[in-house]
Amino acid sequence: MKSPFAPLLLLAAIGAGTLAHAQRVDALGPQVRKYLRVATPKVILEHVQVIDGTGAAPSADRNIHIADGRITAISPGADEAAGEGTTVIDLRGHSVMPGIVGMHNHLWYLAIPRAAADGSAEGPALFMQMSFSAPRMYLANGVTTARTVASIEPQTEVRLKTAIEAGEIPGPHLDVTGPFLDGASDGRNLQIRQLTGPTDARETVAYWADRGVTSFKAYANITRDELRAVVAEAHKRGLKVTGHLCSVTYAEAAQIGIDNLEHGFLEDTELYPDRKPDICSDPGGDYTIERMTPGSAEAKRLFATLIEHHVAVTSTLVNNAISLRGADGAVPPLRPAAFEAMSPLVQENYRRWRDRPVSKRNTAFFLRRDMDLQRAFVAAGGLLIAGPDPVGIGDNIPGFGDQRQIELLVEAGFTPVQAIRIATLNGATFLGRQDRIGSIAVGKNADLVVVKGDPAARIADIENVEIVFKDGAGYDPRKLLDSVQGRYGEY
Repeated sequence: MKSPFAPLLLLAAIGAGTLAHAQRVDALGPQVRKYLRVATPKVILEHVQVIDGTGAAPSADRNIHIADGRITAISPGADEAAGEGTTVIDLRGHSVMPGIVGMHNHLWYLAIPRAAADGSAEGPALFMQMSFSAPRMYLANGVTTARTVASIEPQTEVRLKTAIEAGEIPGPHLDVTGPFLDGASDGRNLQIRQLTGPTDARETVAYWADRGVTSFKAYANITRDELRAVVAEAHKRGLKVTGHLCSVTYAEAAQIGIDNLEHGFLEDTELYPDRKPDICSDPGGDYTIERMTPGSAEAKRLFATLIEHHVAVTSTLVNNAISLRGADGAVPPLRPAAFEAMSPLVQENYRRWRDRPVSKRNTAFFLRRDMDLQRAFVAAGGLLIAGPDPVGIGDNIPGFGDQRQIELLVEAGFTPVQAIRIATLNGATFLGRQDRIGSIAVGKNADLVVVKGDPAARIADIENVEIVFKDGAGYDPRKLLDSVQGRYGEY
């Protein structure tokens, strides 16, 4: 008997990397084609610097040939004639890098009722689905693949993924994460799923896996037994589990079999002396990160455990950096394009946030300590991936936050080409799609970002996005951003 979920299971397989193929430009519908700048089956990018995503030094003056959604050749720079069905673009003074593989992205905006300038607010907070604006903002800023780390409307996101892959809606390729999998909590957000035990955990994973979800996220109050059930059921289906943890330590989660840990090293609770098993302690990860220095025995032991169990760590440096103030006490200016994308209410909330008191967590000490631990983890052989966790707080919003995350990796001490690799090929490797995306090579999907300037020398040039190719179709960032102007926070 044919399964009623066969179409969704097919999309799940596509998301997992088993069946996906580059999409032909001529298969895109009219609601997508109107946002294209380049829509021919063949494209030649002439005289461009190539930053290939592997961490290697850039290659100057190259031509990249694209046909039917894939890279077909990379050759020395030359002036080439435009044949039938071919667009030739002279890109002297430009660089091409792989499309960003965002590994901590969201398709919702976090609305906080009655947020005031003194930092106070009322609950419950509310997740608002941004199925229209967020995908366009990601794509406009160079994100061609995004993992939606914890969904509030998983079925909406599965259907959105289906529509994007069918060429009906513009947006990045999506790896749809299921709902938050939390344990008992105080209920500050009523939309987060609270598990009632291991059986409920297993059944929840099975339910959403059957409906096209391709990854899962454990949350702060999950118990070890619930996490074991989540991991076992997901792994049985070939799916991965990440976690924003508190009640379970990083080492415990690694031994249980989790695949990924979110927010760098900010959420590990293992050094807190009064920690109780399966309980999220009041200081969260603050106590541990204040005391865990990169060269300490505790850090080395943790890194060894994570690496032994093949656990990746997601860098989300934007979360802390957005709250830092300059020497004059002011928050750095917001990029005009990011402000223009916000709805009037989100703009008003941004102004309140900008003037609020800074919390202990959002200080230069915590940011620098997490940066240093991330660098030490990579030096030890760990897999670091990246995403901004863009929920609309401050100026951390879809796409713009992804670019800022790469810039912060450079501030952390990585070279620009290392930072680009973390945000592209490393994410593709974690997803098991490194043979198709994440770097620039012949045979791979033509998921590329054309920027004016040289991000390998000046990382801020990644903000100068001129064309975003996804499966060989060249999107116009300005058209995409114009379509969402003033709408992020509304829909």
